[in-house]
Amino acid sequence: MLFWIVAGLLASVVAVLIARPLLAPSAAGAEAVPDQAIYRDQLAEVERDLARGVLAPEEAERARTEIARRLLAADRAGATVLRAAPRRAGLVAASLAAVVVVMGSLVLYATIGRPGAPDDPRAARLAEAQRLRDERPSQADAETQAAQVFPAQQPDVPEEYLEMVERLREVVPTRPDDLQGWELLAQHEAQLGRYAEARAAQERVIAIKGDRATADDHVALVDRMVAAAGGVVTPEAEAVMARIDRMQPGNFGLLYYLGLMQAQTGRPDLAFPFWRRLMEAAPADDLHRSMAASEIERLAWLAGVDYEPPAAAPGPSEAEVAAAQEMTEEERREMIRGMVDGLRGRLTAEGGPAQDWARLVTSLSILGDEAGAREALAQGKAAHAGDAQAQVILDGTAQQAGLTE
Repeated sequence: MLFWIVAGLLASVVAVLIARPLLAPSAAGAEAVPDQAIYRDQLAEVERDLARGVLAPEEAERARTEIARRLLAADRAGATVLRAAPRRAGLVAASLAAVVVVMGSLVLYATIGRPGAPDDPRAARLAEAQRLRDERPSQADAETQAAQVFPAQQPDVPEEYLEMVERLREVVPTRPDDLQGWELLAQHEAQLGRYAEARAAQERVIAIKGDRATADDHVALVDRMVAAAGGVVTPEAEAVMARIDRMQPGNFGLLYYLGLMQAQTGRPDLAFPFWRRLMEAAPADDLHRSMAASEIERLAWLAGVDYEPPAAAPGPSEAEVAAAQEMTEEERREMIRGMVDGLRGRLTAEGGPAQDWARLVTSLSILGDEAGAREALAQGKAAHAGDAQAQVILDGTAQQAGLTE
């Protein structure tokens, strides 16, 4: 009952605010805003656009002619004088507004709302999230359901490419220990949208590599498992993610799928921190960062967080890409070294956000300068001492770069 009282009071307040202008005394005899002033402002705007080069002289002349015609018509018509509305009309309009707002909103809620729904306490929501997680389909079931919902389509690729992949399908299974063959099969099956087959081939790749399988090998497997399952992070995929977490806790693909799994099981509050780390630590061209970027603002809203993703760093221009392609390997490496040194010099002299320090650490690590990467990591952490989020970003970068156990 308390809800209906509060809702009725709020609707009444809104109705009063709407009806108030209808009941206010009219300004009888007042003149409306003259049209002539509007047309003169438009003429002045045309002259300004012409001076800036926005309008061509021919377009400006046509605009002047049309505005002048309307100005002359407004001069002949004269000023518009406002007349007072009948008092009875105002009362009728105000009464109708009150009835529509108050009664309409209550009837609408009674029709499509849930007025008798009980409170949904936190414990019940957490229990529901756990149920969703426990009742996820297995990988096999999810793949079967996905195949029914998303039937395979013939890709638009050259016939020669399809013949090449078909030969791989015939030859590779006869060579169970051919690592390169299974890697090629996994790659091309994924490109053709045959994710279940790509998942099986990637599992064979990891089996052949054994202890030599990297975190990226396992991330590639999760990519194919989730795609084959129609986007669902299954318990089997979660088990692979646990292996990645032991190998490389800050892996960007791992962060994406940990967040996706929590979001799918009703825990946006747990999903958002994973995607935030990903957005703020991964480079702009990272695939999993791009996948998270399209949904993170909605996820943040569901988690009750006001969040604006950081802007991705601009990439090189077409001219710079073309110039880099013409360089020798040594020249290209020197160019990259110069860019990294410039970034390091700027951060050392002026400081910068944790994302820039993370980019420096990653770049130095890729160049093989482990000592420089460790020094940049220490400088970045010192520059952002006391900033917990910055420390998380830098720690994740250090793990990704192999600078920590």
